[in-house]
Amino acid sequence: MKLLFATNNQNKLKEIIGLLSDQFELLTFADIGFEDDIEETGSTIEENASIKSKTIAEKFNINVFSDDSGLEVEALGGAPGVHSARYADKENPSGEKNMAKMLTKMKDEENRNARFKTVISLVLNGKEHLFEGTVNGIITKEKRGESGFGYDPVFQPDGYEITFAQMSAEEKNSISHRYKAVKKLCEFLTTA
Repeated sequence: MKLLFATNNQNKLKEIIGLLSDQFELLTFADIGFEDDIEETGSTIEENASIKSKTIAEKFNINVFSDDSGLEVEALGGAPGVHSARYADKENPSGEKNMAKMLTKMKDEENRNARFKTVISLVLNGKEHLFEGTVNGIITKEKRGESGFGYDPVFQPDGYEITFAQMSAEEKNSISHRYKAVKKLCEFLTTA
């Protein structure tokens, strides 16, 4: 089955390719000649995922999925949440700036509980299906590790003594929020 993954994020693309392996023929924006940015105007992670997949499905009449992810921190009232990618700087997003802002805000915070959340929106034959994956953990007091991207150096999943950035790609992919959402997507597609 051919499926387009609607993203410009090369890190997400690599992760998804690793998760979907050879089960599906994965197409990218380059394969369909799409070079525009899709503005994420939703107020929730679910809405942003839907905006991306529906935009591409309507424009190209193709089966497509997109994801949106966010880090939700209890002590910050669920922030950065839907604004995770542009938390510190809307114009020039940077993982480093985002982590620095969050660590500063949480400097004296005892409650470090957080969760990563991914929602995948699949538009298959014109009908939308949503799949969610979450992983709970804590925000560390300092960055640890060099792997991964985004908030990985400051997120330590429950049951581990290391951050996502200290894990191998295979280890992270076996427990991550994106993995859990993709697993639900795959299960749906293999029975659809």
